[in-house]
Amino acid sequence: MSHFFAYLNRMRLIKRWGLMRNLREENVQEHGLQVAVIAHALAVIENRYYGGAYNPEHVMALAAFHEVGEVFTGDLPTPIKYFNPSIKEAYDEIEDFAKRKLLAMLPPELQGEYEKLFFHQSEDEAAWRLVKGADKISAYLKCTEELSGGNQEFSKAAEVIKEELASYELKSVSYFMKHFSESFSLPLDELN
Repeated sequence: MSHFFAYLNRMRLIKRWGLMRNLREENVQEHGLQVAVIAHALAVIENRYYGGAYNPEHVMALAAFHEVGEVFTGDLPTPIKYFNPSIKEAYDEIEDFAKRKLLAMLPPELQGEYEKLFFHQSEDEAAWRLVKGADKISAYLKCTEELSGGNQEFSKAAEVIKEELASYELKSVSYFMKHFSESFSLPLDELN
């Protein structure tokens, strides 16, 4: 019996933004879906407007699994993860170990397919930049959601992330921010 998919299902139990007061808690599973949807959009935008040659479905799959190690590690808050290079390096090793442990739960014949999604492959570096951009956009959208609910706890994070997104290397990120991000803070009546 393999516990692989049961562990993946536990992503819904891992809370994000643990150091912040949240009006609405966000879990790793819903975050992964949002990042996957945004990463897919970034790939489509790059292809359509900027001469990209991405496989949007592959980018979406990479994004869906980008936090998979957290079923064992939990979500380490960004200020801790990036506090200094030694902590970042140690956490990367822990995350790699967690992903390997999860992969080992699969039958050997399936492990290679998921290993390509869990670990950065050199041929996927450009796709991973899209995933990273989508991850940043998702974080920014969480901040704007909290701010629109009156939670000022997220004001500095929103400011920092917005600056990072403004200087992000891919044009699709700027396009997404310009054309889609503002509507995320609108109430339903204004979306209709």
